[in-house]
Amino acid sequence: MTLALGGLLGAGLLLLAAPFLWPRQTGPARMRTPGRWRTVLAQAGLGNLPLPAFVALSLVLALAASALSHALLGIAALSLVAALAGLALPALMVVWRARARRRANRAVWPDVVDHLVSAVRSGLALPDSVGSLAGAGPLSTRPAFAEFARDYQATGNFSSAVDGLKASLADPVADRILETLRMAREVGGSDLTAVLRSLAAWIRQDAAIRSEVEARQSWIVNAARLGVAAPWIVLLLLASRPEAAVAYNTSAGVVVIVGGLGVSVVAYRVMVALGRLPEERRWFR
Repeated sequence: MTLALGGLLGAGLLLLAAPFLWPRQTGPARMRTPGRWRTVLAQAGLGNLPLPAFVALSLVLALAASALSHALLGIAALSLVAALAGLALPALMVVWRARARRRANRAVWPDVVDHLVSAVRSGLALPDSVGSLAGAGPLSTRPAFAEFARDYQATGNFSSAVDGLKASLADPVADRILETLRMAREVGGSDLTAVLRSLAAWIRQDAAIRSEVEARQSWIVNAARLGVAAPWIVLLLLASRPEAAVAYNTSAGVVVIVGGLGVSVVAYRVMVALGRLPEERRWFR
């Protein structure tokens, strides 16, 4: 009953804060000054989610996880660990989703470039060629290019529309493609199709190499996840016994749990760093 009342109270507070956390959008949602987390949210497909709402959701989840852990186990240190895990879980899920979408998009950028080359060679103007990807491009990128087409029709400013498209896509490969198009638009040149074909070939080669290396090193990441999860599963099984709960509520038990948390985080980060390729940075924002 206490948990139900606490959940209702949290839901009520969240509804009261909703008008401030999720204000009504009066125009196309766009990241005007994209920071690191706003870029990650955009890469995860959550570019319309306000950053304060994401933080509020993390805090609510942390409080709920801590309360549930304390109600079930009654161990203060584990309640703290549960709160930290609940606080970090949304961020981890967003980062995981962003990386998954970036891996999936590596296979579609060459197709995007091929569509651009076909549109340019057919005689379409460069803005119209980019806007045509809203209907002819890969499905995952069509909404962003549709927004570009609307922005260009409304303003007639190709550079501004490209900036909005870069913010929506939030991808380093897309940045290179769009900066190439911006340069061709501003200074002209007859080698645009050749440059785009070379860029598409390089993107395909890079995606193939990354896929092969990630497949070979995936066992390191899986071993890191298993190595971190196993001790905590054992700890939860032990904590379900009353005598173990009493022992873990002592100062020595708190030191063991907090120290294990620190070692787990450091070991997981080291193993993941060893088993993951460095991500490309966005140099053209």
